[in-house]
Amino acid sequence: MAESENYKKGTEIRRKLMGEKYADAMNKSVYADPMMQKFGDYAREAVFGMLWSRPGLDLKTRALICVISDTAQARWPELAIHLRMARNQGWTEDELSEALLHLGGYIGLPSVREALLTAKEVFEEMRHEK
Repeated sequence: MAESENYKKGTEIRRKLMGEKYADAMNKSVYADPMMQKFGDYAREAVFGMLWSRPGLDLKTRALICVISDTAQARWPELAIHLRMARNQGWTEDELSEALLHLGGYIGLPSVREALLTAKEVFEEMRHEK
């Protein structure tokens, strides 16, 4: 794929959100497959390059929106990625846990339980990376 300005911008934003090591690891594992590479290229250009870079909200707020959306839709693998992004943007473990608990009254406890279990794993993984 030719690298458009949105692709370049998206690559930079993605690395900032995920952390360089994690983004590189995903590139070498998930996106090494030709089919998934197409998906990754599209996501970098359209989602990270165009959507995440829009004015009006900072990256920290956008990351929290993704955590909430993933939890509401029971998207556990995506939640793990977005929790990492949220932590990298400055949300604390306590703040994210509280946001997830708050959802219990709106989307139900089973989804919140799974989200908290996912958060527990991600937070532990991130603590060991430091």
